Amino acid sequence: MPGDLLDTPLMQGLGAALFGIALAHTFGAKVFEVLAHRHPRHAGLLHLLGEVEVVFGFWAFVLIAVMAAVAGGQTAINYAESRQYTEPLFVFVVMVVAASKPVLEAVRQLLERVARTLPLPTPLVLAWLGLAAVPLLGSLITEPAAMTLAALMLRPQIFHQATPERLKYAALGVLFVNVSIGGTLTAYAAPPVLMVAGVWQWDTAFMASTFGWKAALAVLVNATAMVFFLRKQLAAPVASAAAQTPGVPWIVSAIHLLFLAGVVVLSHHPVLFVGLFLLFLGFTQAYARFQSPLILKEALLVGFFLAGLVVLGGLQRWWLQPMVSDLSPNLLFFCSMALTAITDNAALTYLGSLTQGLSDASKYMLVAGAVAGGGLTVIANAPNPAGAALLRSGFEDNAIGAGGLLVGALLPTALAALFFLIL
Repeated sequence: MPGDLLDTPLMQGLGAALFGIALAHTFGAKVFEVLAHRHPRHAGLLHLLGEVEVVFGFWAFVLIAVMAAVAGGQTAINYAESRQYTEPLFVFVVMVVAASKPVLEAVRQLLERVARTLPLPTPLVLAWLGLAAVPLLGSLITEPAAMTLAALMLRPQIFHQATPERLKYAALGVLFVNVSIGGTLTAYAAPPVLMVAGVWQWDTAFMASTFGWKAALAVLVNATAMVFFLRKQLAAPVASAAAQTPGVPWIVSAIHLLFLAGVVVLSHHPVLFVGLFLLFLGFTQAYARFQSPLILKEALLVGFFLAGLVVLGGLQRWWLQPMVSDLSPNLLFFCSMALTAITDNAALTYLGSLTQGLSDASKYMLVAGAVAGGGLTVIANAPNPAGAALLRSGFEDNAIGAGGLLVGALLPTALAALFFLIL
């Protein structure tokens, strides 16, 4: 798309307006689910509009249609094809592989062994590991994979109808925040870090010493506090899924883990990791008796959501970048944390990487604010839609309310912000 068209007030205004409508639709998605129950005649359409993962993809198509009407079809096609869709593709692939039965069973068995060695009730330890250890594991296997594993592990323990809604939203807020900050121990696992690491020459040693240890402390405190409040809900032992279904041979689990490792290593090369994913699909068909249904639908919806965010976010630079470049470091931290809630933290740090002359203090504050605010909304961090897609069935009306998530994430976000600011 020609740069002069991107810079016209008309396209900037249309892009910002549609982005704002998509945000409002996201925050009000639960209303459509409520309406679907009240008006069964139109339940299909209302359920579709109530799918948070559909919202940004839907409005991205509206943007392309509007762009075609204003600037011509070829211009709209050129703009859509100029966007970078590696992250949506990667999230789709890594979700499906990480959620496969052999991977889940291998991780679950490992964590159950750890839990049994500690002098505490096993359900409490498993919940704590799901809220603390798995998010920190995201620094190795990437945040989307960590979110998928943690959500599927915690779903039968916490995110079901018997748990009070306020506790579910609090646990969801802790999970989202911990995954967002838990990927900062390395330079490649957290999307907002990945956007700047190469440009600013931040390697894994720098991330671990500057961000990672502070994030790890916040993760541990958040998880411990949440498990304390959940202790009565977790009193009953949780039956292991592995004990209820035929075991998975270790060689099958090992091959699945190798597929997962390969996808993570090739995360910046979509042609290669998509090809590896096709081999993975063939392997699951060959050994179907050791598999459970793959979460293809949920992963596709999450990929659709992120791709829509990429398309809509491409026209927001004109108002976001000046805000990033003109603020003092301390003000930039709080502004970054707030903007993350409505823009996606990776998009925000990417714009920061394009800004010339940022001081080291401003760079730190920009990224710290972006990862600290990554749990405030479903769109704040790329893995959040994955967690929402896997956990929403445990909430009232099978939908996650934006207000409930925001309230649930406030305290863990504040703690993460405090640690990044004072330590």
